[in-house]
Amino acid sequence: MTDDRLPVKRTAKLYIGGKFPRSESGRVVEVRGADGSLLAQASKASRKDLREAVVAARAAQTSWAGATAYNRGQVLYRVAELLEGRRAQFEAELGDAGAPDPAREVGAAVDRWVWYAGWSDKLSQVLGGANPVAGPYFNFSIPEPTGVVGVVAPDDPPLLGLVSRLAPAIVSGNSVVVIASERAPLPAVSLGEVLATADVPGGVVNLLTGSPEELVPWLAGHMDVNAIDLTGCPGDLAKEAEAAAAENVKRVHRAPDADPFDPRSQSPYEITALMELKTVWHPAGA
Repeated sequence: MTDDRLPVKRTAKLYIGGKFPRSESGRVVEVRGADGSLLAQASKASRKDLREAVVAARAAQTSWAGATAYNRGQVLYRVAELLEGRRAQFEAELGDAGAPDPAREVGAAVDRWVWYAGWSDKLSQVLGGANPVAGPYFNFSIPEPTGVVGVVAPDDPPLLGLVSRLAPAIVSGNSVVVIASERAPLPAVSLGEVLATADVPGGVVNLLTGSPEELVPWLAGHMDVNAIDLTGCPGDLAKEAEAAAAENVKRVHRAPDADPFDPRSQSPYEITALMELKTVWHPAGA
């Protein structure tokens, strides 16, 4: 028996403010597999889409940072649960994109979510505390999120690379605008669907697909973005982004060059790279 059904190709949308809009420009790009076959049509985000994503991230950041650390850990763990439940879909998408070992990558991505989720309620104890000072004062250091963070996700590996940049950024209370892998955007789109059903408040994570050359300079130069992770940004574009980020003294981070599958590549320093320490003085006995 022959299958004469019309194939239903995926139309992948953006993920902004907890919703799945098409690009305001109406542009799409063809997503093709390693064998050249058409897999989907993905939205090609514009600068206006990026601005709307930053607005959504800013609106969501205060309440996300104000949630209890235990609750943020629960939410991140729920993301890992749903990733585990959709392993077959993610493995198929990574296989279509030419990933050498999709099952290993999905497993590593789930494990990384769980690892960073566990840090949520430990950051204050590890980073903060009372400082010894010479004088009749109390002196406390308190870790706080930086605010709105831009993330340029690596092209390879597309899922694990994205998770390795996204999880440490949001666990502390930051909100994020992500420019997904241009070569293999579908895992990022599917991750957006997971986030939408995993109790992550709308706007905490915003995922854009499209051209990094078009979007990165505007993300780096946006005055309401407080930090940017350029780990997935190629050399010349990264230099342009660093120059744009200097306009508002934006914190710029790039993860060390290491095998993303190596457990040593996950580190609490990837969390603290996108945090600030607030120090408070108070007179003793007052």
